[in-house]
Amino acid sequence: MEGMMIRRVPFDHPDAVKLNDQVQAEYQVRYGDGGDATELAPADFEHPNGVYLIAYDERDSPVATGGWRAQNANGEGNLDGDAELKRMYVIEQMRGRGLARRILTALEDHARAAGRSRMVLETGIKQPEAIALYTSSGYEPCVKFGYYRFHEDSRCFAKAL
Repeated sequence: MEGMMIRRVPFDHPDAVKLNDQVQAEYQVRYGDGGDATELAPADFEHPNGVYLIAYDERDSPVATGGWRAQNANGEGNLDGDAELKRMYVIEQMRGRGLARRILTALEDHARAAGRSRMVLETGIKQPEAIALYTSSGYEPCVKFGYYRFHEDSRCFAKAL
């Protein structure tokens, strides 16, 4: 998109906090559960163990976000070399313009460059547009992992990097 800039920012950057609050509010509307309860910390997204990106429009307003954090074999179903996708979000008025796909590609490239072997993500059945994005981008269902691995509405996907 013309004038669109994707920048690396800390997870606790004010623009990241603003967009995170918006995505959490959307999860509340869709699921009625108060939002994603997965624990995240700013350090999770620090190089080389992750990255957090924000897309800014031509007015320098934050319009989309996403990040990944390193995961290795653990009791929650992750495997060594995993990069876990978190907080993919595009503000409502900017949807349908390919922003999520651009953020996703940038995150995959970054995780690959950091030596991660697989991108994994968890989403839910009440986010059909997210599932469509991921499956059209080469993601396939995988063994469930993470905080929501026992939740019926949860779906997990993975893609080799």
